[in-house]
Amino acid sequence: MKTFTVSVVTPDGPVYEETGAEMVSTKATSGELGILPGHVPLVAPLTINAVRIKKDNNTQTLAVSGGFIEVRPEKVTILAQAAERPGDINVDRAAAAKERAENRLQKSKQEGVDFARAQLALDRAINRINLAGK
Repeated sequence: MKTFTVSVVTPDGPVYEETGAEMVSTKATSGELGILPGHVPLVAPLTINAVRIKKDNNTQTLAVSGGFIEVRPEKVTILAQAAERPGDINVDRAAAAKERAENRLQKSKQEGVDFARAQLALDRAINRINLAGK
């Protein structure tokens, strides 16, 4: 069976680097992506979502906060603004961030609140909470 290497890198350094992946699935801004060995080269912006990596009949997940995916036939590289393994997610901190973002969104009609930034913070917190709960 053909496999490929998967690398997930953030500005703070590598988060995931493994060979032997059979499939990667994630969500780009254009829709859901399923990457198999030998996939045509591709670069796409990612949404705030989970990255699922299938290897040895197991699926590993990472919470990714946007970024880009670069696909080559033998390697998939994800350059993410932030990425965490489920076990590394501090659920209490994520829940507090979710609450702060919800409060900012409620106040967004008042001046001085950046709605888009608050919505992104909420999306990141929900993604982290959902992934940590699995």
